Amino acid sequence: MNNDFINLLLTRRSVTAAEMTEPGPSDEQLETLLRCAHRVPDHKKLGPWRFIVFRGDARASYGEQLAKVFAKRNPDASSKLLEFERNRFTRAPLVIAVVCSPVVNEKVPEQEQVLTAGAVCQNMLLAATAMGFASQWLTEWYAYDKKFNKKLGLTKAESIAGYIYIGTAKNAPTERPRPDLDSRIRYLKEAE
Repeated sequence: MNNDFINLLLTRRSVTAAEMTEPGPSDEQLETLLRCAHRVPDHKKLGPWRFIVFRGDARASYGEQLAKVFAKRNPDASSKLLEFERNRFTRAPLVIAVVCSPVVNEKVPEQEQVLTAGAVCQNMLLAATAMGFASQWLTEWYAYDKKFNKKLGLTKAESIAGYIYIGTAKNAPTERPRPDLDSRIRYLKEAE
């Protein structure tokens, strides 16, 4: 048994994007992150996901687009709130949108493909943690906004499985309370 990997699973913690800073992953590390994310269970090898990478100036540029969409939807928004929306993608050095891109296949229900895209997100979090980076999986309002998704080039059939923020933690994350495990387990006996 690989105790290092088990320990990583038992201790992995999200770090809020606001608590991240440089450095982010290098080009080589980004390539490794994407390769790790790509290695998920995938019934019929459909690959129902794709990635949109926000790095460097693209983060601020798309943040500006995000603020415009938010302002249109919220005409009474304060300048402080608009600035917050404008800076969403600059909170971490790297942001990767994982797009759920279902493939029509009568043997693989769409729900399975959505779960596969979720596994892509989880693999990315685990890979980032293993590399020593902080990470957070977010799906806030903009993950569900059709206008912003269109700006990103999503089709009507696609959706955002999550935005994965990756960087260096400003402070070590502390443990948080977890749901009670025992209350979520049911051991079956023989069927009656």
